[in-house]
Amino acid sequence: MTAVTGRDLATLAQKIGAEVVAAAADRVDRDARFPAEAFAALRAERFLAAMVPEEFGGGGHSLSEIATVCQTLGRYCASTGMIYAMHQIQVACLIRHSRTSPFFQRFLHRLAEQELLLGSATTELGIGGDVRTSLCAVERQGDRFRLTKQAPVISYGLESDAILVTARRASDAASSDQVIVLLNKDDYRLTQTSGWDALGMRGTCSLGFTLEAEASVDQIVPQPYGEISSHTMLPTSHLLWASLWLGIASDAVARGRAFVRAEARRKPGTVPPSATRLADVVADLHAMRATVHNGLAEYERVMHDGDELSSLGFALRMNNIKVLASRAVADIVTAALGVTGIAGYKADSKFSLGRHLRDAHGASLMIANDRILAANAAMLLVQKDD
Repeated sequence: MTAVTGRDLATLAQKIGAEVVAAAADRVDRDARFPAEAFAALRAERFLAAMVPEEFGGGGHSLSEIATVCQTLGRYCASTGMIYAMHQIQVACLIRHSRTSPFFQRFLHRLAEQELLLGSATTELGIGGDVRTSLCAVERQGDRFRLTKQAPVISYGLESDAILVTARRASDAASSDQVIVLLNKDDYRLTQTSGWDALGMRGTCSLGFTLEAEASVDQIVPQPYGEISSHTMLPTSHLLWASLWLGIASDAVARGRAFVRAEARRKPGTVPPSATRLADVVADLHAMRATVHNGLAEYERVMHDGDELSSLGFALRMNNIKVLASRAVADIVTAALGVTGIAGYKADSKFSLGRHLRDAHGASLMIANDRILAANAAMLLVQKDD
């Protein structure tokens, strides 16, 4: 199978978004179901392996290109964009932290060949949302290990072909001494413990599970999770999520713009009263876009500089992108609703912003902003002035 080029990736994402993702978005939201149509189309065009290096059979695309796809998908269906972003976060971790391992080399080849969908289980009951702490542990038995995790959320867990799971390195390890393991679908059993009848992001199917697994020790990612988190998972998560939220905000503003233009056509020669509100929200959108794009440029510039990636300043800047973007998307969608008025408030209107508004309010809750700001406060106490 042929990998798509950089130019084709953006063009194909727009085509899939407009023709497939948009058509199913309302049903995905209403029924809280996995966006199967979207991922069938993405698989057909080899989007799941887009970031896998060409040496393993993937597309070899950059993080910025993947971010553009997340933004594009987010314009049409936030759940689809979020699932794609979460998958690529796991792919990025494997590419950067396991590719010297023969097992993971074979897995990357298989991921590219079969277009596997990767999920993750980083949260756990009893840790208060702190993904840098684990209660469950890898229990080694020779060349095998067992693992049981009480996961309050495994997004699209039933649809995943493999799941990356965080755990303590061993049963006697500290809660912060973590590893991440890759579990293929036949390595684990999921027992559902909670449902997903949420306000927004309903198609992510973020159910709770008890995960029980047995697998080879070769499936433990070689590098410590602390390094994986600071160098790859944290910045990639914040940047791809922010790109998705930028897509939600962009479509909300586009609907506001379309409403104002329709009003102007109804009264030629006049400027609709809502045009001033539109100008204001467009300025906010441009500021959000600059924040996200600048963050992507910085990360791609320093992503091979271990010292910089481990610095407090870098962590602060990435955390701030998440906080700022998650606030901005809710503010921009709300402001766009002020532009459209009742037309955006109605669910059966082509200017409807109900789904955008509900999805946008999930942004501040994914790794809660309060938790991120508390971490920032601790870092600021010891960081030297810039």
